[in-house]
Amino acid sequence: MARQRRAKSETGIYHIMLRGINKQKIFFDNDDYYLFLNILSKCKTISGFQLHAYCLMSNHIHLLIQEVDEPLDKVFQRLGDTFVYWYNNKHKRCGAIFQGRYKSIPVNNDEYYVSVMRYIHQNPVKAGIVNNCSDYEFSSYNAYFKKNSFVNTGFALELMGIDEFRRIHSIECIDEFLDIEEKPVVRMSDEDAKLIIERTTGYRTPEDFKKLTNDEKAECVKQFRKEGITIRQIVRLTGISQRIVQKNSTCLQGV
Repeated sequence: MARQRRAKSETGIYHIMLRGINKQKIFFDNDDYYLFLNILSKCKTISGFQLHAYCLMSNHIHLLIQEVDEPLDKVFQRLGDTFVYWYNNKHKRCGAIFQGRYKSIPVNNDEYYVSVMRYIHQNPVKAGIVNNCSDYEFSSYNAYFKKNSFVNTGFALELMGIDEFRRIHSIECIDEFLDIEEKPVVRMSDEDAKLIIERTTGYRTPEDFKKLTNDEKAECVKQFRKEGITIRQIVRLTGISQRIVQKNSTCLQGV
């Protein structure tokens, strides 16, 4: 099936969201956040886009970007490829980090621009991480109160001024924008997992799996993970070592 054509922005400005694969964490420590921001800055220099706002949450990213020299597809291909390379190297992992393509919504008027900027900066407040936008380290909010070469603050400040910028961010954003849909995760029962293990391999006990080579165990793990069996269940029900299970789960699903 052909990909759906993205809606074009009349202003060149887009609200972008990237989320972790399977809604899992992207950032595990402060160095991960800094790594992404450093790569984003380098890509900005190469691609020439304008960055009006950003907020990095543990499992998703919001950006307010204005397309200039390069189309967004090329921007995010460069950004994704570079970040994935360095991130995987750091965490000794392989596979994708982000869930599919980035999501984008055109920002075609000033009112929407102001609302989406406030929404982006209020993400950590909404999540209960901080009480005020200014308390969160990994967003562009504080960049609007000091000189910087990373965030393009000129457009917003010309539009509303610093006092209005501060005022609108003190008001809770109730509008709906691109967001993470939080649904409860339904875990498979051990009984169901046992049935799948027996159906796919014919083996019933850890003793059966001990007879397999490591390569054979690896193939079993990949199959079990595709069926939705958790890492802990595989270790517990098959006796396959956590090292083998973790290694083959990481390469398969990027977790």
